[in-house]
Amino acid sequence: MDTPAIPLDKRFRGYLPVVIDIETAGFNPKKHALLEIAAVIVELDSNGNLGITERYSTHVIPFKNAELDEAALKFNGIDPFHPFRMAIAEKDALAMLFKPIKQALKRNNCTRAILVGHNPAFDIAFLNAAITRAQIKRSPFHPFSTFDTATLGGLAYQQTVLAKIAQTAGLEWDNEKAHSALYDAEKTAELFCMIVNRWKQLEALDLREDPC
Repeated sequence: MDTPAIPLDKRFRGYLPVVIDIETAGFNPKKHALLEIAAVIVELDSNGNLGITERYSTHVIPFKNAELDEAALKFNGIDPFHPFRMAIAEKDALAMLFKPIKQALKRNNCTRAILVGHNPAFDIAFLNAAITRAQIKRSPFHPFSTFDTATLGGLAYQQTVLAKIAQTAGLEWDNEKAHSALYDAEKTAELFCMIVNRWKQLEALDLREDPC
């Protein structure tokens, strides 16, 4: 991708927002398998509005001795051993996602990526556990700071459930596609961009109305 019209280095204190969604076989990041991961990169256009520029996702092979919780698999509908999943090893999945993220960091003059997620404590815990297992020495992500669209959705739209926030915000929502990592990441990214752009519009309105 070409150099962005407006780099993001000044907007989020040197951080590049990257939306991450992870589907797993349970709730324990050290025991349960990471099964699917998606990353959506957002950047500024020439008008200073935030929008989606890149999307990446992959299915992941359960790590050695990983536990699989049947209730979690029933919830997300993933068969970890389906022959057509085209899953790859955790280390390869992270390498595939981190390469374009590092390129986006460079072109936006940013120092680190910051994970954007819906209730992101879950996603960053699984991401960090996978990074540790893969023995990756330098992750592009800040190890604990995140942006949470559940909190932002509560502020902007009085809702905290992703589907309800999206619907309140006027975004399309397909329950049949939900709980796919890429679909959820894209919707989370759309919502994040909408809220950030809405704040920008409110700031501009305040400046116009300020008598000073």
